[in-house]
Amino acid sequence: MNPWIQAFRLRTLPLAVSSIIVGSALAVPYDRISATITFREEVLALALLTAILLQILSNLANDLGDHQHGTDNDNRVGPKRAVQSGAISPAAMKRAMIICGALAFASGAALIVVALGFRLMTLLFLLTGLLAIGAAVKYTFGKNPYGYVGLGDVSVFLFFGIVGVMGTHYLHARYIDWLHLMPATAFGLLSAAVLNVNNMRDIRNDKASGKITLPVRMGFDTAKGYHGLLVIGGLACLMIYTSIAFRGMSQWGFLVTAPALASHLKTVMGTFDPAALDPQLKKLALGTFATALAFSIGFVLA
Repeated sequence: MNPWIQAFRLRTLPLAVSSIIVGSALAVPYDRISATITFREEVLALALLTAILLQILSNLANDLGDHQHGTDNDNRVGPKRAVQSGAISPAAMKRAMIICGALAFASGAALIVVALGFRLMTLLFLLTGLLAIGAAVKYTFGKNPYGYVGLGDVSVFLFFGIVGVMGTHYLHARYIDWLHLMPATAFGLLSAAVLNVNNMRDIRNDKASGKITLPVRMGFDTAKGYHGLLVIGGLACLMIYTSIAFRGMSQWGFLVTAPALASHLKTVMGTFDPAALDPQLKKLALGTFATALAFSIGFVLA
């Protein structure tokens, strides 16, 4: 495989766009006769592009950052990283990060201007975009990365959940519906669960390398309980929202993924070897993406 394609980690991209899909779906009106259509195709396209570029930037920075901090080594579980293997030099990876960061900023700026025009709120969203770029880079890269002190879950919850869903909806509709905090929280929790599986899998090597993630802090058994709360909490938020904002039975379509998520949870809870969780990372990421699609389609059909 081309080392750059490997470094981009394309399998992470469906999760990155889940909140964009949900936020955009929420901009489609319930009642096509009385409600105003706020969904805009150009906003969706630019938002998806920006989310993908930010995720790739985060992946590149993670590849280089974990190499610099010694976390990527022969004891690490999972696929070998590009810089660790020598397929890409640190200097080349830094250049790629700069290019990807510039593209993400350009795409994000275009998104905000197209969505909002030139107004005060545009500046606020530009600032949020800069924070998103900084969060993508500083997770494991550079001095004092926040992922090494257990703050990765908070960042993922905010940017993959609250900011991703609420922000995308605002760029379409130009107003805030606080009830949307429920699906935003749901996908923030599910996205944090994906990171938690990753961190549980790597708990032994992370602890030995000084990367103090939440599973390292809590211990493997407690991290499994925390994982259950994240997944169940995410589904519960979607159920509460659907009950309140109910317009049609299609809105319950997201429950089609519940058996797969339940099977995932059963496997995690019954696992005692962290390395055995590696296959569950892909399963939960795709399960979260499928839930986002099912929720969005059901919402639009209603």
